[in-house]
Amino acid sequence: MATEELLLDPTGAADDALDHTLSPRPVSLKGLTIGLLDNTKPNSTMLLDHIAEELRTHYGAGESRLYTKDYFGTPVSEELLRTIVDECDVVVTAVGDCGSCSAATVADGILFERAGVPTVAITSDSFLASGRAMATVQGFPGFDFHAVAHPMASLSADEVRERALAAIPDVIRILGVEA
Repeated sequence: MATEELLLDPTGAADDALDHTLSPRPVSLKGLTIGLLDNTKPNSTMLLDHIAEELRTHYGAGESRLYTKDYFGTPVSEELLRTIVDECDVVVTAVGDCGSCSAATVADGILFERAGVPTVAITSDSFLASGRAMATVQGFPGFDFHAVAHPMASLSADEVRERALAAIPDVIRILGVEA
């Protein structure tokens, strides 16, 4: 007897993969909860913490909550996605500094946007093509994300902070917040 199995469409042409509408943008970050999704790559937590600190200090964001993915090379699990969507107003996810993790970081950003949460995905500039390819496969070819200078994993704490500070204008722009 033959059985049917669900097939994943790798082209992104499935009906639900064609939604390329951004979630509603906040006018301000004042008091909003910032979700930080760490993909476990070296220096990701530090980069996200510095970004959250800047958003609190200079843009009035409320608390930040750090979450960690199980594996950097795959999109966020449905369970963790639901938790973050329920607990956070905006999300920053990082850091894609290899091919598969860049693609997964961009996929994460798109998943959060489709769940109604404004999101900034951060890759490194060496893997822009990987991130753009994933956005296209996910049916969201214009998905905007930030690329920090590569490499990230081998940086000192001061260098990570510099990368975070350099990212802030794009983080604010992508979130749609008035500067």
